[in-house]
This record gives sequence, structure tokens and C-alpha cells, in this order.
Amino acid sequence: MRVIFAGTPAVAVPALAAVAASRHELLAVVTRPDAPAGRGRGLVRSPVGAWADEHGVEVLTPARPREPEFLRRLRELAPDCVPVVAYGALVPPAALEIPRHGWVNLHFSLLPAWRGAAPVQHAVLHGDELTGASVFQLEEGLDTGPIYGTLTDEVRPTDTSGDLLERLAHSGAGLLVAVLDAIEDGTARAEPQPADGVSLAPKLTVEDARVRWSDPAFAVDRRIRACTPAPGPWTTFRGERVKLGPVTPVADGPELKPGELLVEKSRVLAGTATVPVALGEVRAAGKKAMPASDWARGARVAAGEVFG
Repeated sequence: MRVIFAGTPAVAVPALAAVAASRHELLAVVTRPDAPAGRGRGLVRSPVGAWADEHGVEVLTPARPREPEFLRRLRELAPDCVPVVAYGALVPPAALEIPRHGWVNLHFSLLPAWRGAAPVQHAVLHGDELTGASVFQLEEGLDTGPIYGTLTDEVRPTDTSGDLLERLAHSGAGLLVAVLDAIEDGTARAEPQPADGVSLAPKLTVEDARVRWSDPAFAVDRRIRACTPAPGPWTTFRGERVKLGPVTPVADGPELKPGELLVEKSRVLAGTATVPVALGEVRAAGKKAMPASDWARGARVAAGEVFG
């Protein structure tokens, strides 16, 4: 088939590369416009756009995919199908109708669970033991279209959102290509999503990433892993924000008040509503991330000092 790939962040690149290496003809990519980044706030190409530039593929960057110029170019290219991974903009009916096989979206959850922008983060945050990826027919609703295929993956006890998303990005790329193959062969069958089990996964905010030390240790652990690497878990110490890496609940640890710090010889503990957690890395404002023990020595953490 003749395809145009729509996607924006780095997590979409494995699927883009898989589609490009498949039997299908990659005509162009659609991605979000170049955006300011870095200290200089210069305009930077999205990872999908940068991949396309490197491989000599046409790049379309509409501010909104309803723009007449974009729709005109889409009709000129006449794709049979548009595979989508984390594009980042709502696709209007006028664009959905152009490819004869529509737009098919790779979404990183077992739909109808975790519809929305942050399915992997919510799976980790809410303690799911099993997740996966789904390829479905894109329609106007939020991740509501019929499903062509799924795959499953275990959420491991130490998985961060970054770990899990990387695995799903690669396994999901194969699923997406298999669905495209089946669509071309005429063997694909899209089944409506179940009415039960719907949950929503809005983007996690910086405030969502603030650690609640009054939560149980398992919830502190999940929140930190869910927000790693983005938006980045954090707390405050002596009135300044510090970022945290993943922690480890300590079942046999001493009793500490929520947020209370205890510096031991080889570890730094922080209290929660239940057992304490051992800190991994800590990044103070304006400094590099470092092991918690090094941070505690440099900060000269005193007995009884607290986070939050």
C-alpha cells in the first residue's frame, strides 16, 4: 500500500522505521511543527521529522490538520492508509476520509483501558500488572475506534514509564506493520471496543509528579516510576525543588514520619504513610543527578529533616 506516517515524538520512530522497511511505500510523514527547545529556544524538528529528513522523506507540518493546504497535499499524495503513532493533534473528518483505508492508530494500552495521551504513565501509576498495545481505526472519538489487533506486556515491578514505553514502541511497531499487511491482503477485521472497562489517561502534569509522602510506600513508588522520565517526579527540601529517581520500598525499615529523612551508612530513607522508601538518585536545583548518599552528604542532611 501507499502510506503516509503520522507521528511526532521519539516513541513513534521505531514504528516509522518498521513501516519504511516493510513492503509498503512510504510517501511522506506528518508531524507537529518545529518547536522551541533548549536554552536558546531555537526551533527544533520533531524526532519523526528528523528521521524523515535524514532518510529523504517528505515532511508535512501543518499547524492544524484541517488546514486546506495540508488537505490538498494529502489528496495529491493519495495514500491508501495513514498509520499513526502519537501524532499529538486531533484529525478532522476531512482528513480521515482521504485514504481509502483511513487512519490506523497504534496506541499503547489494551483498549478500552487508558484512552488518552498518557496510557503507559497511568498503567504504572495505578499498579496495572498487564498492559499492551492496540491498533485501531481512528475516528472522531478519543481512541474509540474498532480494534484490528493487540499485544500484551507485563508491567514489571521496577518499570518506569520510560522503560515500558520503549518496549511497547518496539513490539508495537511489529503489530502495526502486521495490521497494514492484513489490510492490504483483505484479511484484517476490526472489532468494536467493549463497552465495559473504559478508563481515561490524561497527560500527567507537573503537579501530578509531586510526590505525596503521606501516601503508602507502594503509591509513592508507583507515582515516581510513572512520572519517570516525564514530567519528572519531584519534592521540596529546605524550600527548594529537588527531582527524584525511582525509589525502593523497605519492608523492614525503621518507622519514619511522612517525608522524614534518615541518612544511614549506605542508604537514605524517606518516610511514607507505611514503610519508608530508599532513595535512588536525587537532583538538586542547578545540579546533576547523583546517588542519594552523595546528595545527603553534600547537603548535610540533619536528623529529623523532611521532604515536602
